[in-house]
Amino acid sequence: MNNEEKLNRSLKSRHIQMIAIGGSVGVGLFLASSKMMEIAGPSVLLSFAITGFMVYLIMRSLGEMSVQYPVSGSFSAYANEFWSPLVGYITGWSYWFLWGFGVMAEITAVGKCMKYWFPDVPIWLWALASLVMLTLINLVDVKFFGEFEFWFSIVKVVTIIAFIILGFALIIIHFADSGFKEFEIANLWTHGGFFPKGIESVILALGPVSITFIGLESIGLTAGETQNPKKELPSAINKVLLMACVFYVGSLFVIMSLFPWDNIDPSNSPFVLTFESIGLRSAAGIMNFVIITSTLSACNSGIFSSGRMIHTLASQDCAPRILSKLSKKNVPVAATLFSTAFMLIGVVLSFFFPEDAFSLLLGTCGMAGLLVWIVVLITQIKFRKTLDAEAVKNLKYKSLWFPRANYICLAFLAVVIITLIISPSYRLSVLTFSIWVVVLVIAYHIQKRIKEKIHS
Repeated sequence: MNNEEKLNRSLKSRHIQMIAIGGSVGVGLFLASSKMMEIAGPSVLLSFAITGFMVYLIMRSLGEMSVQYPVSGSFSAYANEFWSPLVGYITGWSYWFLWGFGVMAEITAVGKCMKYWFPDVPIWLWALASLVMLTLINLVDVKFFGEFEFWFSIVKVVTIIAFIILGFALIIIHFADSGFKEFEIANLWTHGGFFPKGIESVILALGPVSITFIGLESIGLTAGETQNPKKELPSAINKVLLMACVFYVGSLFVIMSLFPWDNIDPSNSPFVLTFESIGLRSAAGIMNFVIITSTLSACNSGIFSSGRMIHTLASQDCAPRILSKLSKKNVPVAATLFSTAFMLIGVVLSFFFPEDAFSLLLGTCGMAGLLVWIVVLITQIKFRKTLDAEAVKNLKYKSLWFPRANYICLAFLAVVIITLIISPSYRLSVLTFSIWVVVLVIAYHIQKRIKEKIHS
């Protein structure tokens, strides 16, 4: 873990908050939220509230280790140190896999959004341009990257806050000049009740809802490049989780108060529907711009996260050693270029499958994120076993209700995975990721034998 100290500590609290927000709050809220309403109706608010609280407990566990050992490898480095090198290897490569395929999907989404204004320009060209631009931003230095990510993320933050304020204003004044009878909170329970599909639908929605929170753990990867990690990481974790929960729960509360949930088209953005209902005809164009900036923000966070993870793996001899090299400005250039070279696959898929690339690429990202959360919880239990009572007392930032919270969260994640297995939309993703883990286990043991033969 000491190899990580060479990275440049230039990130401030506002930077690391927006890196985490950039990686987790975006397209899932703007586009996919309507599909989650379809699963559970208004009771999806409970799914988000429950998940948000569980994720907060998980991030507290990660925060405890990150403040004590502020390295950019974060959960992979901690798993390697306190659990086993195999778990660290699987976690690191799985997280790299998550962001590698995640960025592929996101740059494809940018190309599809740009067709709104430039219908004759192919999707793959926009995807390639986005990847090149964001790669260059990541190669300059970490402070420049942090500033860029901050301003990219601030666009969606301002949009979501404005949306929530506008929605509550419409509810208060009962503004009703639209195709619906009126905007009022009663819409939450007058169309089949608050549980229109049964209480069990709250549990069934936990899977897709949990996936929307994935990306918040990237805050741990900023630890090795944060100016004052012992002060800024705890503050950032608390603020980021609060913002994410307010954004998701607040936005969906407003949407389902303004419109009957069963009148919302799951294939369209509920944000566009809201803006259009008040006579803002340019709503589609405005939201298209916001979605593009949100997507680029997520891509930017993804390139950062994948590059830092490969840098950590190379420092642990779990990837080619050359990928641990740093530039004169202490940027892991080789690791970043390696990751973005892999992401070029997304450009190729956009060329051959312009309409289907997004869904093809997004498949197993969610499972990789859930694996990271499981590893964080178990690793923190093992980390605590290395400390005596006095060391625990002197921890700068502690998790809540240890170890009970860890076991509660692990049980919650088990339920989440079960809901994904029984869902036709996610079953293939679970299978695909399981195969990926098996491949990693085989690769690890092959690599280990090669090293043993070389040393012998």
